[in-house]
Amino acid sequence: MTPLTAAETYLQDFHQRQVGVTSAAFAHLPASSPVGRWASSYAVLTDLVPVGDNPLSVLDLACGNGHLLGLLAARQQAQLQLLGVDMSEAELAVARAALPASVRLLPGRSQALDLPSASVDYLVSHMALMLMDDIEQVVREMRRVLRPAGHFAAIVGRTFLLGEVNDVFMRVFKPIASDALPPLRFGDQRAGSEAGWRELLDAGFADVAFDDIDVPWAPTPGELWAALLDTYDIDRLDDDARRRLRSAFLDAVTPLQAGDGTIATGWGLRLVRARAA
Repeated sequence: MTPLTAAETYLQDFHQRQVGVTSAAFAHLPASSPVGRWASSYAVLTDLVPVGDNPLSVLDLACGNGHLLGLLAARQQAQLQLLGVDMSEAELAVARAALPASVRLLPGRSQALDLPSASVDYLVSHMALMLMDDIEQVVREMRRVLRPAGHFAAIVGRTFLLGEVNDVFMRVFKPIASDALPPLRFGDQRAGSEAGWRELLDAGFADVAFDDIDVPWAPTPGELWAALLDTYDIDRLDDDARRRLRSAFLDAVTPLQAGDGTIATGWGLRLVRARAA
């Protein structure tokens, strides 16, 4: 088995400690774009999988605790075959306990999927691909397991926080991070832009399309800080740096509070879609 990279080792440890953190952050918040509204960013992906009687296989890549698969399983489509792959055994254990026995869950890395070629009709992924090392190999594996004309759809990060609070956060975070955050590269920078995704998908995919997905949220400063504690870079800070960041951030966002004490913000996501050529 290929050894885990430094980033993968950290991510595996994080998700051992913080099982279900991604669905906890996103599953309860509505998502919107200029062309539609959804109950959550997970629903953006599930809505792309057709409802009907035809046999369909769906792979959730980096499925985590199985929240997206659970939404699809709740349809009770007799001909819908659901599969999930994740490298975190802790996340998969939660998924196994929550999902029907018919959902097939596999431990593994996205760079080497233990699945037959041309066996999947829809490949979906939520907030994971932009973190993956060797993304070119991940894309090759995605294309390999997809049937010809099979569909790929992923939610990835677009911007960290929505609105002015993003600039405020970066202004206080960067000086602290430059002193206290050990270097660790997550993913490939191409996964952060439309141009980069077009380059990555160019060889094996067609009909590449993008939609900006906003997940608006109006937390109090304390609620926002609690959510930020579950992000990778803040998790990686030592206790002293985290305390300094908390103090500086809460002071800096005070002028952004509305009359009810909340802050208008949220998460900026991107939907990437393509068809296997």
